[in-house]
Amino acid sequence: MASRNFWLTGLAFIGALFLFFLLLLLIGFFLMLRGQPALSTGAKIGIVEIKGLITEADGVLRELHQFAKDDSVKAIVVRIESPGGSVGASQEIYRELKRLRQKKPVVASMGSVAASGGLYVALGAEKILASPGTLTGSIGVMIQIPNVSKLLEKIGVEATVIKSGPYKDTGSILRPLTEEEKALLYDTIKDVYEQFVATIAEARHLEPEKIKKFADGRVFTGKRAKELGLIDELGNLEDAIRLAAKLAGLEGRPQVVYPQKEKFWLKWLMKEDFSGALAVLFAPFYLLNNL
Repeated sequence: MASRNFWLTGLAFIGALFLFFLLLLLIGFFLMLRGQPALSTGAKIGIVEIKGLITEADGVLRELHQFAKDDSVKAIVVRIESPGGSVGASQEIYRELKRLRQKKPVVASMGSVAASGGLYVALGAEKILASPGTLTGSIGVMIQIPNVSKLLEKIGVEATVIKSGPYKDTGSILRPLTEEEKALLYDTIKDVYEQFVATIAEARHLEPEKIKKFADGRVFTGKRAKELGLIDELGNLEDAIRLAAKLAGLEGRPQVVYPQKEKFWLKWLMKEDFSGALAVLFAPFYLLNNL
């Protein structure tokens, strides 16, 4: 009987310990999803980094929302190290920065390179800083489409395309573009280019015709960008942090914080791709539509 009670007590203790650690895990998981620091005291400046090609906006938007909800973060500095990227993603981040600065000061700090889409993103900030040697500009849009039809011809490969309309496979690497397709793509590029120019004109209070004189794809330095009116001041990340603090009414050098990063395994589990991975394991056949 005593032995049985001993084992029951031991099992109860192990069960309670398991529940305790499970509770801690759930609390940590909840805090991670909320993006709120567990210990947050004093006024802070939040740093959001944009590095490499801008191919999607979700991660940056999540970090901006995290700082927007944190009352201890009084201003935000967006550090940009990017040669550009996707038009849509750049516009999403620009729009969110523009909205966020109605609530808190937002300062953009250009690193070694902040060109094309990197510049587009910076336009959403209240103030823009760059080093004299920062490479920026590259205002324009381009589409690159490789053509491997001659290579396929040499190795004896042919492709059959069944399409619902004459332009559905525009941009296919299996054949050259027709003149009509080139004209359509040029119209698309021209439209996006005009959007870029209009955004610069609005953000920097410049005349569109003046912008178009240098918005031809050329790259220029931060020093030249200041002369053209594309940035506000020459300075590094530290200068941007101090300016953000000043705009927020903070004195001295404030505490700097970076967003909480999602764990790789958690990010994978949370993504919709996880459900697709499960489907691959259990489904024998797929019908895919190119929409």
